[in-house]
Amino acid sequence: MVYIYTKLRIIARQSISLTNPNDEWLKSQVANQEYSSKSEVINDLVRQARNQQARVDWLRNKLKAAETSGFTLESKESILKESKARLNA
Repeated sequence: MVYIYTKLRIIARQSISLTNPNDEWLKSQVANQEYSSKSEVINDLVRQARNQQARVDWLRNKLKAAETSGFTLESKESILKESKARLNA
């Protein structure tokens, strides 16, 4: 693994293999000027996956706490509103 040092962070270089359709899609994102490089696309996808996982983890922890606590003083509407807000963040 090779590390590239920048002012703000260390960037790890990785070698990955892609199927042809995935590689073509990545190239199209760069060609459409959505991103400046395939690496930028991959980093954005990883960020999105991490954010989604954080929301899932929050919801899973909330459900686990609810299952073990028994009762809550929060209304169904309040719980639903907070859950939707966090999932859509």
